[in-house]
Order: sequence, then structure tokens, then C-alpha cells
Amino acid sequence: MRDQIKRGHYSYALIISTALLAMLPLYVHVSGDDFYLDLANRLMILAIAATSLNLILGHGGMISFGHAAYLGIGAYSVGIPAYYEIHNGLFQLLVAITVSGLFALLTGAVCLRTKGVYFIMITMAFTQMAFFGIVSIEEYGGDDGLVIDTRSTFGNFFNLEDTVTLYYFVFVSLLTSLYIVKRIMNSRFGMVIAGSKSNERRMQSIGYNTYRYKLVCYVLSGCLCGYAGALLGNFTNFISPEMMDWTASGELIFMVLLGGTGTLLGPLWGAATFVLLEEWLSGITTYWHFFFGALLIIVVLFVRGGIDGLLKRIRLTK
Repeated sequence: MRDQIKRGHYSYALIISTALLAMLPLYVHVSGDDFYLDLANRLMILAIAATSLNLILGHGGMISFGHAAYLGIGAYSVGIPAYYEIHNGLFQLLVAITVSGLFALLTGAVCLRTKGVYFIMITMAFTQMAFFGIVSIEEYGGDDGLVIDTRSTFGNFFNLEDTVTLYYFVFVSLLTSLYIVKRIMNSRFGMVIAGSKSNERRMQSIGYNTYRYKLVCYVLSGCLCGYAGALLGNFTNFISPEMMDWTASGELIFMVLLGGTGTLLGPLWGAATFVLLEEWLSGITTYWHFFFGALLIIVVLFVRGGIDGLLKRIRLTK
């Protein structure tokens, strides 16, 4: 019975969220205010990045403090080819996913040999290495970043220079990423990842090479976040090393914890709450980070399972 309610909870929540996001351009067209479209674009891109982090953090128990590196790699995979007047979108996305996957493979092979605080610190160390590496390349703007004059092109199929087209491209990407993560976690592979989080020694004792499974999961997470970075580069038309700073990784962790770790829609709720509160509080005070910190403490102490868990309990009480 509870499983049926849980499935219903996700079905209703996903349908309502999808409908609201799908109809937003119509509202913007009527109101003439493009601000909400930009806000929703940023929200959805960050939700994809948070979903990728949740794949290893929530489902796999791997607390990465360097996930923003893949956002930066994805963004620069759009910006650097555009700097050389290579605007082919398929090529840029392929570069973003491939380079992010290779970076995740090389760093994950080292990081996953450690546990706990050591894993957290070494992921942050690798990210800071990537951050300072980009800063040191003056050809691509260094600290000042790099302007993307032309967004990714996809021939005659669609034009991302059109804001509505870009919006629906990001929207479909979000739905696709949620579907991919759901399929992964419902597969045998996902069950091994979840089992490794609960009791890794037991999974090893029955014959699973948990290191290999976790490494593959880590690479998949990096590829998905790199894709989100490519979308972010197209959306902002500007890239900078700040995209891959450790503070950006902290914000992604905040979204996952706020929305609910190990859940399908939790990263979406977390990203939406983060973006909307940031926009609202930053217009009120310059100390909005203080209120964000207080909110996280309240959620951790009193809202078990984050926003997603709260929504489930509300539905169960009805």
C-alpha cells in the first residue's frame, strides 16, 4: 500500500512539475517578462547537475565535494571550441561528456580507494587543481572568463539563439536525465550501488566488485554533470573558473540535501528552492548566505528526508 502511495506521489508531483514548466513560456509570452524564463532555465540546469550528484551521493553514499569541476569542464567544452569558431552542438556536447567522463575516470580511480573525510578532501583537491589550471590559461580569459558569442548550433533542426527553443531543449534534457537516473537505479547495476552504500562488505562477500561498480557510477555522474555544464555555458553565454570552484560544489550538495538524498525528484525540489530563495533573499539583504545556512541546519535537524520526504509524509497522512 505504501509503495502504491509512493508511486502515486511521484506520478502526481512529476506531472504537475512537468505541466508547470511546459506552460511557462506561454505565461512569459503573455506577460512579456523574460526574467522567469531565465530563472527557470538556471533552475533546470542546476537540477540536472544536482541529479548527477545525487546519483553518487544519495544512491551511492559517495560525498563528492568536487562535482562542480564537471560543470566547468562542460561549460569550457562549449566555450573553447566557440573561441575557435567551432559551434557544432553535437561536437561540443560530445566533448563535454567525453572529457568529463575521462576526468571522472582518472580522478575516481584514485578517490574511490579512500573513504569518509579522505574521499571528500581528495575530490575537492582534484577540483581545485582543475580550477587553478583553468585560471592559469590566459588564452581563454584566465580569471576574467570567456564570452561565448554564438550558442551551439544543430543545423536546421533548432536554433538555441531563440530563448524559447533553448528553454525547451533544457526542459527535455531535464526530463531525460531524470528518466536515465531512474532506469539506472532500478536496474541490477543500481541495486548493487545501493547495496554497496548500505553494506559494502556484504556485497563484496557475495562476489561483486564494488570498486568497479562505484567507479562506473562515478563516471556516469560526471558525464551527466558535464552535459549540464554545456547547457550552462549556452545559457549564460559566459564561462569562468568560478563555475568549478569548491563553493559551487557546496551549493550542489546543499540542493541535494535540501531536496532529499537518494530520491528521484529531490534534486529538482532542492534546486528550485535554492534558486528561488537565492533570488528572493539576495534582493532583500547581502547576507542571504546566512539564511541559507540556517535553512540547511533546520532541514537536517527537523525535516528528515528533505523536501521530498516532507511531501511523502504529508501525502501519507491524508
